[in-house]
Amino acid sequence: MQKRLRLFRNVLLVLAGIGLLQHFTNGETTRQSGVAPHVDLAGRVVRVADGDTVTVLDRRNTQHKVRLYGIDSPERDQPYGKAAKNALQRLIDNRPVEVVVVAKDSYGRTVGTLYRDGVNLNEAMVAAGYAWWYQHFAPNERRLEEAEQRARAQRIGLWAEPRPVAPWDWRRRQG
Repeated sequence: MQKRLRLFRNVLLVLAGIGLLQHFTNGETTRQSGVAPHVDLAGRVVRVADGDTVTVLDRRNTQHKVRLYGIDSPERDQPYGKAAKNALQRLIDNRPVEVVVVAKDSYGRTVGTLYRDGVNLNEAMVAAGYAWWYQHFAPNERRLEEAEQRARAQRIGLWAEPRPVAPWDWRRRQG
């Protein structure tokens, strides 16, 4: 019963976060016609590793590990780690996705912005309080910065905690 209530609460928080994001950005998290970014990769997500990494299977049946650009979600064994993974799974909702590739990282992963039905899921994760704006790697992403500021101010997701630990600090402490 407790698990069901927690799951229900997390679903409501994600939906509320997306609704708030849409409200406060006047829907600007969706691509506007005529200004859609160039899509480098399209397919379906076959695995959500955590709140900021997915595997996308393209039309040629090639798998691409994609690290979401500009965000960092809690690690799996960190508080809110499982919730972040579940939130990303719900946002994807078994629907086709598109990736605007930014780079390849040192682990060989594609780094990019993930879209589902025109919605920027990187930004949605931050707005729902399931990820930090990763300022170190995306210093000019003002929309991610603003989404995090709103989530903090509204104390949603991990920002409901008195002192959430950033994933980069968590990783450093774990050795």
